[in-house]
Amino acid sequence: MAYKIYLDAGHGGYDNGAQYNGRKEKDEALDLALAVGNLLSKEGYDVHYTRTTDVYQSPTEKAQIANRNGADLFVSFHRNASQVPGTYDGVQTLLYDDSGIKAYMARNINDELEKVGFKNLGVSIRPNLAVLRQTDMPALLVEVGFIDSDKDNQIYDQNFNEIAQAIADGIADTLDEFQPRTGYAVQTGLFRNYANALYELERLERMGFEAKIVPWKEYFAVQVGIVDTLEGARELEQDLRKLGYDTLVVKETEIPQIQQENQNYL
Repeated sequence: MAYKIYLDAGHGGYDNGAQYNGRKEKDEALDLALAVGNLLSKEGYDVHYTRTTDVYQSPTEKAQIANRNGADLFVSFHRNASQVPGTYDGVQTLLYDDSGIKAYMARNINDELEKVGFKNLGVSIRPNLAVLRQTDMPALLVEVGFIDSDKDNQIYDQNFNEIAQAIADGIADTLDEFQPRTGYAVQTGLFRNYANALYELERLERMGFEAKIVPWKEYFAVQVGIVDTLEGARELEQDLRKLGYDTLVVKETEIPQIQQENQNYL
């Protein structure tokens, strides 16, 4: 399906955001949003923007634009800054909470940006940010390096196209992984904590099973395999039960989609 993605260039207008040696966060955020959007559009996604010019919008207004237009995903672009220039470097993605597809996507984006050369500072939970708190759909805020770090700026300037591609890949790969597919899966666990789900996933993979993590409301389901028939799923379930797993056969149509998540009301 063609997900409707809203890309937000942080700041704008009289709000320059962070500044350093003539660089303005609002300008670089807009460059990134447009570049990533162009790549996602070429992949067939329905891409929209909160702004495409140098205009001011409050964070609440940015969230409302995505809400009233029925966005499936909201990604806000920023560049970080420290109180003392040059203190920190690296990329980080901010979330309202560490749940659902946005948690998985945040890590994918960070991992892809790390490959470009940035330090991976991981995920930070920021429930006080309006663009994360007031959006009705999964929302992420990506801090693409520190604008006051000469190291990060060198990476940014020399690898801009690769950075845009890395972010687009992190988004698209995650959405593709959660596209509906035909068949049955065997669920081995349902976890509130992503780290626990990841531990079970890795354990299953070490035993040779093809497994995945599927967001469901505030939980993460760990599911094994995609098989065409219920009979095949039952055989897989028996194999897992012999290993001590409590299992549940799940129809693929029961696996939740991105639209079913509203992170603000969990």
